[in-house]
Amino acid sequence: MTSSDSPHSHSPLYAKLLAETAKIGWPELERFFARGMLLRVAGDLDLVSVAESIASDDTAQVAQWVSAGLVERVQANTAADYAARDPNLWAVVVSPWVCVQERA
Repeated sequence: MTSSDSPHSHSPLYAKLLAETAKIGWPELERFFARGMLLRVAGDLDLVSVAESIASDDTAQVAQWVSAGLVERVQANTAADYAARDPNLWAVVVSPWVCVQERA
């Protein structure tokens, strides 16, 4: 079965990352931010698909998201905003990165 057989079929890597994705509070993410290892994923992207692209070294796709501002290292102003608001955050680890996304 190929990925084109069903629009809803995902790779084993996607399924593994999906299972490892969890809701998390900003205090648990601060240490990754301090190390420069926290990536913010725009809300209109699939967090797990982004993690899958990073894990599988799809540099072309990741570079496209980065250049569009859809994936970026969490900046100090974003970190301060997260700390102040404690929003609904979801994260998945793709070593050495932690990808984080705010959900409405």
